[in-house]
This record gives sequence, structure tokens and C-alpha cells, in this order.
Amino acid sequence: MERSTIVTYLEANKDRMLNELLDLLRIPSVSADSSKKEAMQKTAEAVKQRLTEAGADNVEICPTDGYPVVYGEKIIDKNKPTVIVYGHYDVQPADPLELWDSPPFEPVIKKTPIHPQGAIFARGSCDDKGQMYMHVKAFEIMMKTNTLPCNIKFMIEGEEEVGSPSLGPWIKKNKEKLKGDIFLISDTSIIANDTPSIDTGLRGLAYMEVEVTGPNRDLHSGVYGGGVANPINVLCKMIASCHDENKHVTIPGFYDKVVELSDDERKEMAKAPFSIEEFKKDLNIEDIYGENGYSTIERTGIRPTLDVNGIWGGYIGEGAKTVLPSKAFAKISMRLVPNQNSDEISEIFQKHFECIAPKGVKVIVKPHHGGEPFVISPTNPAYQAASKAMEETYNKKPVPTRGGGSIPIVALFKEELGLDSILMGFGLDSDALHSPNEHYGLFNYYKGIETIPLFYKHYAALSSK
Repeated sequence: MERSTIVTYLEANKDRMLNELLDLLRIPSVSADSSKKEAMQKTAEAVKQRLTEAGADNVEICPTDGYPVVYGEKIIDKNKPTVIVYGHYDVQPADPLELWDSPPFEPVIKKTPIHPQGAIFARGSCDDKGQMYMHVKAFEIMMKTNTLPCNIKFMIEGEEEVGSPSLGPWIKKNKEKLKGDIFLISDTSIIANDTPSIDTGLRGLAYMEVEVTGPNRDLHSGVYGGGVANPINVLCKMIASCHDENKHVTIPGFYDKVVELSDDERKEMAKAPFSIEEFKKDLNIEDIYGENGYSTIERTGIRPTLDVNGIWGGYIGEGAKTVLPSKAFAKISMRLVPNQNSDEISEIFQKHFECIAPKGVKVIVKPHHGGEPFVISPTNPAYQAASKAMEETYNKKPVPTRGGGSIPIVALFKEELGLDSILMGFGLDSDALHSPNEHYGLFNYYKGIETIPLFYKHYAALSSK
């Protein structure tokens, strides 16, 4: 397969490929919102249609206990390697809507300093509809030019943004269907458009919700204030106590199984291009923050964290209401690193939070979802194939990096199917994933479509050796 063949087909069809993605982005497939069930089904049907049009066989919408999985395949030779493409068609909620410059499900293309060729502004443009759809179009190119060098299977789910609760049971029931050699995933980012990179690891996740209850009803803060524990005050103090002056997590046992990188490994990480000043400018912050003794890259890639994702209670409406609330709530997530286990961390967090609560309140800790950390060696043949493909299209060898985010199902693939995953993403960290004004560069979308077929070319060659 020559790169020129890919580029020629892409140039002739890029407008159609863009418009198809825009149509997909117009469907509000928010898995966390039960009112969007119809939109979720419509999106699954759209993905099925596009896979069928691209040339996949046995395309089906597979029911699960939640939202369905879209499956399709093209088996050209059972003796050739099989790549399983994973992606998701669900997206994050768009809230807060008032912070979007344009409606989140009415995609628009605008130029930005980072994306001078234009970027698609819409919820899901990068995470993950845009990146997932690159694989459908790359497959189309290989089918239409008769250059598919190995077998391919697609597994596109609809619950990634809520922790993939139905995917594990579905995988256990479909192990025969999912036989293959490697998973290929584009749900991560590169360092910059002129500096490609491939994630060799991801952090795990333990997500909790806590409820603190004081008096049996909301109280007049003048009559009772100072005499009864205020659940909001107590919750804030409990959360603050979870870090010490060095920004270390204070939960007993939290670091017991953390794998520390060697000095040589840390030196390799430090070679990745990174500007503190550009980082601060992009986020409009005056200074960085984090665990003492580690760089920003290390804090966001190889160190575990504890963060509050939401906190509420009492009166938050217009004007004033002098109330001492009965309850306070918070959502707390912990990013995990090898060899931390999400169930173990959830358990020690729950015990610790219940233990530090004063007698004037009651505490309930509810685990939501979690996932395990993941690491792959750059010596893996599939990683080498991805590296060669990116080097061919970017004219620069990609940098191996550690991703700070979590894709819980990656560890699940290893546990249930024995398969590693290649995290060949094309987005940028600045693309506002999970935030208002999420966007995805046209350069990145088309570069992904151009690069992915070359992964198959190199993987087929390396697997035959």
C-alpha cells in the first residue's frame, strides 16, 4: 500500500467524509442522560450504516444490558492477523450550555491559532466520534482501493462516558466473536500537530460520590448556626484533609502499590517537548500546582491523584437564603497508576472518609465506576507499526508518552481477551474534551484517516516475520 494511493482517495472524498462526520455530531448521543435513549439508538444505527457502506460484513447492533455495541468485520484470510478497532459513539453531557460559543450539537468549523486550517466545534468532535470515525473512513479507503492487508473487526460501544458498565458482560459472552491479535484505539492525543506521540500507558480510575448529613432538616442559620455541624463546612474540611502540604494524598495505604519509575525512565519522559509558559497561557493560570518532587508531565502521567469533580449543597439560587443545610454532596475521582487497583483504592477511600467524619454528621460513600491502569512496551510489534505509520505521515518519529486519562476497558481487554491495545490518538489536549467548546482540527481528522491504513500495512508486515 502506497501512501500516495491513500492521499489520492482522501483528497477526492474529503468533503463527503467531513459532512458524514458532521451528520453524526448532530445527534445528541449523551449516554449519561436517560432522555437521550432515542438519540443513542439513532447514533448506533448511523454507525452501522456507515460501516456497511464502507464494506464491512456481518454488521449488527448488538444489545447489551445498557446501550448497544455496533459490531462489524472483514475477514480476508484467517491466517492473517486480526486488528480489533475499539471506539465509542456516546459523548459527554454538554453542560454548562451557556459557556458554548455555538450550540454543542450544531457543529461549526472555525479557524483558531492552533488549528489554522479549521476545527470542528461540537460535543464529541474529538472524544470520540471524530476519532472513531477516522477508522471507518480509513477502512473505506483500504476497501475501495483493494489494499486491506489483514483482518479487521469493529467494536463501537455506547457507554464509555459512563464507565462502560455493560461492555464487560457483553465481551464475556462474545469471546469467540472477538478473537484477534491487537486492539487499535484512537481516544487519546498527540503532543502537538508537529510533534506526534503515542501513549504507552493510561492511568486507572476510582470514582466516588459522598453524602454528608447533619441535622434532619435544613435549619435557620441564625437560630442554629454555631451550635450544629454544617455538612458543607464539614465536607470541605474532610476533602481538604485528603492532601498534605506537599500535595500528597493522605489516605493510609494509597501509595502502597504505586510503581515508581526509574531515573532513566523519568529522563526519557522529560525529553517530550513541553513548555510550562505555554501550558499556563493556554489555561490562563499564573502558576502550576501539584505533588512536590515531580514535573507537570509526571504529575499528569505517572502519579496518582485525588480530585473533587463536583460539590454542592444548601441554597444556590438567586439572592440570599440564610440556611444551614441538612446535606452536602461531592463527587471525587482518583486517577491510578500501576499497580494500584480500583476496587482496593475505592475501599480504602471509603474507610478513610467514614473514619475522619466528626460525630455530628453521618457519611455515605457510594462507588460509581472504576478502571485499571495500563502499560504497553514500545517494543510491541503493534506499537512499532503505529510508530512507523506516524513517522511516514508526520515525517517525524512519534514520542512515547504516558496518558493522564483513563480508558477502563483497555485493562478489561487484556484481562478477558488477553489482548494489548495500541493507543494511536490524533487529538490535542487543548481540544477542550469534556468541556464547553470541544473541537477537533480538520488537520487531525484527515491526518488520522491518512495514517491509519499505514498502521495495517506495517502491522501485517511485522506480524509475518
